Amino acid sequence: MRIGELARQVGVSTDTVRFYERSGWLPPASRRDNDYREYGEPDIEHLRLLIDLRRLDVPLEDAARIAGWCHSGHCADASAELPRLIGERRADIADRIVGLQALDARLVGLQRHLERPRRSLAVLDVAGPCCEAADAVLGSAEGGCTCCSLASAEAN
Repeated sequence: MRIGELARQVGVSTDTVRFYERSGWLPPASRRDNDYREYGEPDIEHLRLLIDLRRLDVPLEDAARIAGWCHSGHCADASAELPRLIGERRADIADRIVGLQALDARLVGLQRHLERPRRSLAVLDVAGPCCEAADAVLGSAEGGCTCCSLASAEAN
């Protein structure tokens, strides 16, 4: 089969197939007399595995190594390495989730702050924020905006 058919079967562009081949992550295709690439069933499976590993967010170099092992008869190496890579991906995802939850909590607080009834800010010096929205964003990064600090000071 030619490159376009391979790309369609795997669900990628022909540019992706060429990139993987040029980079050495897909074995070079044999060539016809007219210099067109010729792919077979092993190429489909190799590329499909490589693409599916990438869709699992496995780094390209690792995905290519696993796919290469699988298609060169080193299945035991692939089977031993893949659980470790999956564990790494899951740990990275867990870290990202924690970071995203913290970001979401900060955004929730900032959104609530900005949606409350408006108060006038104390006169700010030239170096201060230009508006309440800027003051709230800057203040939330520093632990509290000017108007909230003023409200808590006035309450005491």
